[in-house]
Amino acid sequence: MRLYGINPVLERIRTNPESIKKLYLQKRTDLSGIVRELKKIGLGFDSLDKQEFLLKCKDIHAQGVIAEVDDFLYVPFSKILNECVENVSIPIFLDGVTDPQNLGAIIRNVACLGGFSLVLPRYDSAQVNETVLRVANGGENYLSISQISNTATTLKKVKEKGVQIAGAVLEDSEDILAAEFTFPLAVVVGSEGKGIRPGVCKYLDLRLRLPMNGASLSYNVAVASSLFCYEVNRRRF
Repeated sequence: MRLYGINPVLERIRTNPESIKKLYLQKRTDLSGIVRELKKIGLGFDSLDKQEFLLKCKDIHAQGVIAEVDDFLYVPFSKILNECVENVSIPIFLDGVTDPQNLGAIIRNVACLGGFSLVLPRYDSAQVNETVLRVANGGENYLSISQISNTATTLKKVKEKGVQIAGAVLEDSEDILAAEFTFPLAVVVGSEGKGIRPGVCKYLDLRLRLPMNGASLSYNVAVASSLFCYEVNRRRF
């Protein structure tokens, strides 16, 4: 797996340098920030001229830096559940989010908010790949991400632990600004087209919508999840 770009590589150097197998830097490119960080930890790199570098990155805008890294490691869901029950983090269950660009943006945004983890279905969902990591811009280093086999079954177990479950729903829902939350809490966000599936929806304790005072369209799923989680965090802290 490869990371492309200054920020994704820089954050990996700072947070998990052991996962980096090889680094390539383009000659005559200002990468002084990365070079400084590499010197601090004694990690070497290969300098490539422009043509050699372009052969490696092809049509990807890599800003003169490529890192070959270990495959992404998902954390066990048990860890995320324990942190949820202890109110250390709030898991966000994504239901039917298949676009890697959206997944990458969600990772970046909730990493900035802090206090969240991410739960992805193993099937019918985007997974963490090179495209996701490029869009996440290093955010994957700052939150736990887990894979599960069945979202509905997992939410049932979460409810049995006394966790309240809130979902982003358009119809038959309450304005999130007027809702009352209890913690520990888990959040469910569905796809833009289909929303949260009925089999998952039945486990929601709260059906919440984001206010929209403008055009009668819909928020992009990455924007919706960010706004939703911002309000959750505001109540939490």
